[in-house]
Amino acid sequence: MGIDGYLPLFETRRAKGRVLYRLFVISVFVGICLIWIYRVSHIPRKGEDGRWGWIGLLGAEFWFGLYWVLTQAHRWNQVYRCTFKDRLSQRHEKELPKVDVFVCTADPVIEPPVMVINTVLSVMAYDYPPEKLSVYLSDDGGSDLTFYALLEASHFAKHWLPYCKKFKVEPRSPAEYFNSSDDPLDANQSKESAFIKKLYDEMENRIENAAKLARIPEELRSKHRGFSQWDSYSSQRDHDTILQILIDGRDPNAKDKDGFVLPTLVYLAREKRPQHHHNFKAGAMNALIRVSSEISNGPIILNVDCDMYSNNSHSVRDALCFFMDEEKGHEIAFVQFPQTFKNVTRNEIYDATMRVIKEVEFHGLDGCGGPLYVGTGCFHRRDTLCGRKFSKDYKTDWSSLTDIRRKDSVHELEKNLKGLASSTYDKNTQWGNEMGLLYGCPVEDVITGLSIQCRGWKSVYFNPSREAFLGIAATTLPDALVQHKRWSEGDLQILFSRYSPAWYAHGKISLALQMGYCVYCLWAPNCLATLYYAVIPSLYLLKGISLFPQISSPWFIPFAYVISAKHICGLAEFLWCGGTILGWWNCQRMWLYKRTSSYLFAFMDTILKLLGFAESGFVISTKIADEDVSQRYEKEIMEFGTSTPMFTILSTLAMINLVCFVGVLKEALMGTGIIRVYETMILQFVLCGILVLINFPLYQALFLRKDKGKLPSSLAAKSVVLALLACISFTLLY
Repeated sequence: MGIDGYLPLFETRRAKGRVLYRLFVISVFVGICLIWIYRVSHIPRKGEDGRWGWIGLLGAEFWFGLYWVLTQAHRWNQVYRCTFKDRLSQRHEKELPKVDVFVCTADPVIEPPVMVINTVLSVMAYDYPPEKLSVYLSDDGGSDLTFYALLEASHFAKHWLPYCKKFKVEPRSPAEYFNSSDDPLDANQSKESAFIKKLYDEMENRIENAAKLARIPEELRSKHRGFSQWDSYSSQRDHDTILQILIDGRDPNAKDKDGFVLPTLVYLAREKRPQHHHNFKAGAMNALIRVSSEISNGPIILNVDCDMYSNNSHSVRDALCFFMDEEKGHEIAFVQFPQTFKNVTRNEIYDATMRVIKEVEFHGLDGCGGPLYVGTGCFHRRDTLCGRKFSKDYKTDWSSLTDIRRKDSVHELEKNLKGLASSTYDKNTQWGNEMGLLYGCPVEDVITGLSIQCRGWKSVYFNPSREAFLGIAATTLPDALVQHKRWSEGDLQILFSRYSPAWYAHGKISLALQMGYCVYCLWAPNCLATLYYAVIPSLYLLKGISLFPQISSPWFIPFAYVISAKHICGLAEFLWCGGTILGWWNCQRMWLYKRTSSYLFAFMDTILKLLGFAESGFVISTKIADEDVSQRYEKEIMEFGTSTPMFTILSTLAMINLVCFVGVLKEALMGTGIIRVYETMILQFVLCGILVLINFPLYQALFLRKDKGKLPSSLAAKSVVLALLACISFTLLY
């Protein structure tokens, strides 16, 4: 209870055990400092074996130590939030604000229209007054198939929304509901459910048949005037603005089968021209902000990716508990929900859930001033997205907010608002600079959230017991690595941009939050130290040169303590977050693969971009997989499938460590070398052995597997040759 008996709409609790954890952190940091002292004080003299390898390890360990210090910002002050939706209803039910929901899609092949409309239907069915809810679909692919699917969804919604309201079903994505509904239904609901499912199956078949034809049949095109807007359509990158209001919330006839009003539903494909840069998702979002401001102008905006369907119909009310809290709500610019996935296997073979980030790190950022904006599952104040600065005197009088009451007809409104989504509207304006989502970075979401926080606003991370949104995780290793390349490349570009958390944010947000941002901005540079540690100690092991203290040396203790403490703590953290031991092991493998491939290419591409030799791009992750790929994924068999530069690096690194490990093991077992290895090079031997063990799925893909998910034989031969050349060259040179 707050001041004067006020009951807040949300509660903040601090994590338990903070004192013990901080003592543990101090002890690990002391160990790291001792490692640095050992490295500096024991550098081999000029001409001695291992001098340059030693100096390189000093640099790598110095980097790892400093980076570990940064990561503690995520754990130093974790907080957890709890909302009171009953209090919200009691105090503000009549003055609940309008909410505009933005759903973004960009490619009807990679993001199938059926998946898109399931997301749209799930947010249309929120437990929220429908007259205060508007849903906008941004189709950056400009596809008439996607438009047709949305048109079908607008008709199906007249049956689906009343069904959801009547029986309080969860989730409210029709596909997911019918696939996961195992609860016994009473006779009345069972009958209605069968009818609704029949309607859904018929709609799905019509959409998929049109997708197979790759065109809309003429008899269907003639039934809606909206298809005429594709008459002048040239390509995805060359077309006029297409704006269609499929359900007009002002229309008294826009009602469901039970006579209740329906949410407003709008389709937008902004204008694109080859000669004008369209700024990817940021440009699409800004067009939606402008167009929606003239149709519904909801003071709260939710944006979701087209594959992230609503899994919790109460999420809007959860978010409003933060915005409408009388004591602290005026400080909050956005409420970020976790990015979670429905198709993750038990042991998370690609670490798709990023479990520790979701369950630990973002709670820590929340305790420092607020989490990052991750581009989906986020509720914003409209005015903060439009550039408003925070003021202590700022208060929102929710009861005084008035609705837009335009008298234009739907046709006039569509015609008059097209200019707001033109390809040149942003030019010579503050859009993409001080207003809306910022341009010039592949991770426009993160940089936008940072700029909002630097204007004085706070953000909130809310992780409810029932996931608010569920999406589709990568089901192949190439997709996972490419996705992380885009993220890490964008984050590193932020570090070098005018919005860098290192200098732009200095003095505007807390030091801990600056450190928290820098952890992600420095993902890509981690590749250098990791590559060095994954190769050089193993090569020196093959040569018989020790780079670590002997097991009998007192200096062995800090190495053993820091290594064991970090990994035991990491394992405990992962298990506490609901993971498994095998899942943690898979997470370590992906940690290695990302750092030695995704982050390496992200680092190189960023440097090339800074030097003017490359341009930023935007890669859409595929949301569909072949049946045999899906089966291997469900069995937790790693999917490689093709030969790429990333796999060439990973395979070569794996083979170098295998050659070194087998070579040393052979020498140790054939002579008395096993005692020498144990006494002088045990840490190098263990490190090399772990690298071999962690790469076992890669060895299988290179040499043992026969399915389509294996690596090509040519890559196996190439990696063996490159590894042998590296080992022989190193042995001869040193």
